[in-house]
Amino acid sequence: MPQDQISTPLTKDQAYALVDAVMDRDDLALTASAHENEDTGEWIFEATCESPPDIAAFEALARETLGGDVAFAIDSIDENADWVTHALEGLKPVTAGGFYVYGSHETGALPRGLIPIRIDAAQAFGTGHHETTTGCLEAIERVLKRKKPMRPIDIGTGTGILAIAVAKRRKLPVIASDIDPLAVRITLENARANGVAHMIVAVDAAGVDHTTIRGNAPYDLIIANILAGPLVELSPDIGRIADRGAAIILSGLLNTQAQRIIAAYNRQGMVLKDRVVRKDWTTLILEKA
Repeated sequence: MPQDQISTPLTKDQAYALVDAVMDRDDLALTASAHENEDTGEWIFEATCESPPDIAAFEALARETLGGDVAFAIDSIDENADWVTHALEGLKPVTAGGFYVYGSHETGALPRGLIPIRIDAAQAFGTGHHETTTGCLEAIERVLKRKKPMRPIDIGTGTGILAIAVAKRRKLPVIASDIDPLAVRITLENARANGVAHMIVAVDAAGVDHTTIRGNAPYDLIIANILAGPLVELSPDIGRIADRGAAIILSGLLNTQAQRIIAAYNRQGMVLKDRVVRKDWTTLILEKA
């Protein structure tokens, strides 16, 4: 499927406001993000779209959201290029939540007192370097200090990093689901590389729509590191599969989106217990009342 990336320089607040507006719609972009150019200090809005993008719709939404005209640049994405690996190769190890996340290119001794997780750059989200993933690792540590979940699930597992983290800490089976079959395959590969293949049950599923997921409910630990829009859509389903007293870790959302997620999950009987804030990103820890 041909894809294009559109972008435009904005202020930080404008960039995040436009990200929120785009992700509230299902018809404009596959992903949207904002980041700072460290060389210039300029903030950039970016969105990945099916080709060709609806520039007129983006311009109209920008006028509505920002109150002025915005010009977007369009760049084609080479579908044969492995951009994920190219961007992530050579990343340094990350320490978060008592875990040490590293790539196979690291040859030094593993640090004592930390649980090692080996994750290489791959065509699936989640190497431990993004604030949403490190926030989840920290949230997992906080939850496991006060709870001993027996039936965990990781929804939207990506590379499987969070499911592997729970499996290594709890030493019990973890269901790991993703809508992308490639992510499911990579999760299984990473589980083998980390010696927990016998504990990771990876399934290809849209949300919770899978017999394995339904058949093993209710869950006492639910992790979903995806995006704000899908998290809102999944809130009734997560409420149904969550056991009483279950810990629910939600991430993939900007600080400005946190209250919207909290409200959606409050309506399903889940209350906020804690949060992890890393830069512009929030990870929520809720509990099923």
